Amino acid sequence: MPPAADALIFSEATSSDVFAERMPSGKGDQLPSLMAAVAKHTHELIKEFRPTQDDWRRVIAFLTEVGHASDERRQEWVLLSDLIGASALVEEINSRRPKGATPNTIRGPFFRSDVPERPLGSSISLDGVGEPLCVSARIIDLDGHPIPSAELITWQANAQGLYENQQPDLQPEHNLRGLFRADADGSVNYRTVMPKGYSVPDDGPVGHLLAAAGYPLHRPAHLHFVVRALGFETITTHVYDQNDPHLHEDALFGVKPELVLDFCPVSGDVSQMKQVDFTFVMVRARPEKTK
Repeated sequence: MPPAADALIFSEATSSDVFAERMPSGKGDQLPSLMAAVAKHTHELIKEFRPTQDDWRRVIAFLTEVGHASDERRQEWVLLSDLIGASALVEEINSRRPKGATPNTIRGPFFRSDVPERPLGSSISLDGVGEPLCVSARIIDLDGHPIPSAELITWQANAQGLYENQQPDLQPEHNLRGLFRADADGSVNYRTVMPKGYSVPDDGPVGHLLAAAGYPLHRPAHLHFVVRALGFETITTHVYDQNDPHLHEDALFGVKPELVLDFCPVSGDVSQMKQVDFTFVMVRARPEKTK
């Protein structure tokens, strides 16, 4: 059957419009509009850079490699999203908070949901390897009131910049991980070791591509946190060491001024232990809209 008289003919000038015209226009479903937008931006990139057929096959081959590199232990697609700033942008759009509240960052790929609960004041360093660090945190609301029994989950890299689930045969299970419950004053304290900054995984197709492009793959030293309490928005964030030389080129775009702190020596402590103090400011959850 020949095309209708008023149908667009596919050409360089009309390519994305032809694709969009074939999408259904029903209300209440954003998928057709999203797909049309993805196609439009892809077509615009092709028109701007004018790749050859071989160039485009290399793009397809890269995307195929990313899929092959992903399994139950490694998510190369998430790494790609993180490193191009897409994950951080989605987080930024969806977690806007009032001034004074602790900002969100992305969770990163090394989180575990099965973290064990530990008593306040205990150590999460199960092998004791590294420079001692004492962490003190307080969890409050925007009015400065403590949030008793709030849960704080923490995880971090070790003194070599590696997470426990990257070295299951070298680090103890759940090393440098813990869940703590705040006391009546909203306070949490525990002992650990100084984390080391590291490079994001560069042994896969995403790392190879960005390294070849000269993109910095550094992550400055940091601690991860998830803070949650009934009736409040969950905080997922980092705390960064202000003395790390790569602070201004975090590969995952997580560094914010409010999250940069001094990991300083404990005054008068002969063991050379360091300490960091931080206050998490939570926002009350918005009531769900009734349909």
